[in-house]
Amino acid sequence: MMNRYIIILLLATTMTSVYAQKKQQAKWEYDIKIGLNIGGNSPLPLPVEIREIKSYSPTFAPSIGADITHHLNKRWGITSGIKLEKKGMSTKARVKNYRTEIVENGNKLKGNWTGNVKTKATGYHLTLPLLCTYRASEKINIKAGVFLSYLLDGEMSGYVNNGYLRKDDPTGDKVVFDSKTKGTYDFSDEMRKLNWGLQAGADYRITKSLKLFADLAWGLNDTMKDSFKTITFSMYPIYFNFGIGYNL
Repeated sequence: MMNRYIIILLLATTMTSVYAQKKQQAKWEYDIKIGLNIGGNSPLPLPVEIREIKSYSPTFAPSIGADITHHLNKRWGITSGIKLEKKGMSTKARVKNYRTEIVENGNKLKGNWTGNVKTKATGYHLTLPLLCTYRASEKINIKAGVFLSYLLDGEMSGYVNNGYLRKDDPTGDKVVFDSKTKGTYDFSDEMRKLNWGLQAGADYRITKSLKLFADLAWGLNDTMKDSFKTITFSMYPIYFNFGIGYNL
């Protein structure tokens, strides 16, 4: 009889321990995510110097990361993690009195440009989100919060053509470039290392382990350093990230 009680007690203790462990694990959720970024670095609002956006092309910009979510209760939780991502774009615009610095035949020219500008912007970032999550249903999870992003390597370069540069100021000497003549520029060293901003999005669970996700990350500080004065307006990174996640 005593042995029976001991066995029952051991079974009850084991079941309680397993239940408590599963309950504890249920408070935490781990995801691996792979996605793509589409967006660009944009001034807000568009300055008067930019008269026309002639073309825009997103570059292939993959992302891979891991999220960890702590569920506070059945509805609310907190999500953080780490993500390695690429962001990039290519644009062509027609501008007037656009402040810039270009290189022609090895000589640096600084002044106000009127004509075409082609820009390529690329960055490799390590990003950390901190999000509040709300479980709207068994399949849909809504997220919103902030992010901090560190630039590992970046490029901001391009060229001007089919226009003219007023050296030093809007009334300076005129240097003309035809459609076949290019003045290049490279401001890569002036890109800001730390960016921060707002992030919001949602997950949709396809199966128990697979989910689709979509997030919008809106940077709130300039892509370029505060000390960079060549371009007179700020540019903000605004990117849409979407992809698939696997729940561990």
